[in-house]
Amino acid sequence: MHRPPSGPGRTTARRSPTRSATTRRPATTRPATARRDGRRPGHGTVRRPREAVPRYWFADRLLAVLTGRRPVHSMLSHTVGEAYEQLVRLAPADEPFLPPGREPAVRHCDEYAPRDGVVEAFARISSGERVHALAFRLERGPDLRWRCAAVEADGRHRERAEP
Repeated sequence: MHRPPSGPGRTTARRSPTRSATTRRPATTRPATARRDGRRPGHGTVRRPREAVPRYWFADRLLAVLTGRRPVHSMLSHTVGEAYEQLVRLAPADEPFLPPGREPAVRHCDEYAPRDGVVEAFARISSGERVHALAFRLERGPDLRWRCAAVEADGRHRERAEP
């Protein structure tokens, strides 16, 4: 009697009567990490290390500045326009970005590209049980280097103090 497949689009595997359970199949030339089904998402994609993705690189550096682990001037050559002044105003000289406690870390960072050469990124920062937000804008210059053009942390973007 013929049995139907076990689900939609599935077929049942049949064992050859001449093949025993201990017989091994010949090794394939496919790398161990390759997928067998080319229709699956991610087929043929190569994942870059997190540090090689500009949004993660900037999120890590901005977090280090905002928590006081790196000086603000370390971002001077990586900013353009008002971003450096925004970092100076957000830096922990008078009020820390995160309360003391566990070491904060970038948990996730995603992006939106409104046009070519511009990335608006947002990151989730965890510190203990709390989650904080970090948003920044990256612009690619004529030298093809990414630079930060705007920064906002936890919805705070301190306004310039008027004399």
